[in-house]
Amino acid sequence: MRGRLEVFIERLSRRSSLDVLTAIMRELNLSAAGYRRLQLAAPWGIDFDQSGVRGIHIVLQGRCEAVFGRKAMALEPGDLVIAPRADRHVLRSAGAPASAVKPARQLVSAGGHVKAGGKGEKAVMLCGAFAFSEASHPALAGLPRFVHVRGEDGKPASWLRGYVDALLAEAEDEGPGSAVVSARLSAAIITRALRHTGDTGEQGWLRGLGDPAVAKALGHIHDSVAKDWTIEGLAKAVGLSRAAFAKRFRERVGEAPMRYLFLRRMLAAETLLREGRMGLARIAVATGYASEGAFSAAFKRHAGIAPGQFRNMPAA
Repeated sequence: MRGRLEVFIERLSRRSSLDVLTAIMRELNLSAAGYRRLQLAAPWGIDFDQSGVRGIHIVLQGRCEAVFGRKAMALEPGDLVIAPRADRHVLRSAGAPASAVKPARQLVSAGGHVKAGGKGEKAVMLCGAFAFSEASHPALAGLPRFVHVRGEDGKPASWLRGYVDALLAEAEDEGPGSAVVSARLSAAIITRALRHTGDTGEQGWLRGLGDPAVAKALGHIHDSVAKDWTIEGLAKAVGLSRAAFAKRFRERVGEAPMRYLFLRRMLAAETLLREGRMGLARIAVATGYASEGAFSAAFKRHAGIAPGQFRNMPAA
């Protein structure tokens, strides 16, 4: 039987991991989302091939497959699949020929509904697309290609059901502010799904949350980007030697600690420059640089242009 100290440490590590997850989801800023209720009949297939499309798919009735690259997953009623990295993927009825697969952009919807396919076995899905404001955030590379949450007794997982009902209502009646409502609901679904994903086997910050020391270091980086961190300082903060910390961080996250910190600082700098409320000297301090000159040199190395030029660029 574990002692109280072990239980406390485990809870503290878990809380720290979730704090990093919260911080990163806030930084990514899921800004918009839209959903459709799909009524499908075999054979059918939908190719989500549009650049930048991040998908959420929930099986309401029937069975189908989700295909990511060469990996095909059988989906049952109640299953949830998320494609957070905008990787190309296909939903299809089992055994659907290539001729039955149509690009998602060609589907015609009416009143939040889409009908497609032939006359075979029926399936009903709730499918959505969402967008992150910070599409260049380095944390995106640390997300898994897909997240699969299995249903419970033919229904969505208990924590997911309320969200599904709300999203179905938004799909049925896209009133004013619907994209904002759908975005908030989507962010909650994605965050909760990632919380339960565990070690995906893929390198990135999400895998790093499974290691208490790496999770703690990630927390320090995201909470205190302005601090004058060194690799020795981060290692000491998490109770490891420099070599052990550097090795574990790279193995889990796929980036050296100081490289990850650099990218996090540059993202913060880009955000502050776009907002236009702070001078370069203050931005330098806010992103952990001792002088405006040091910050400007680092930013130019990252972006290829000086901070002042970046600030004056028109919004994309």
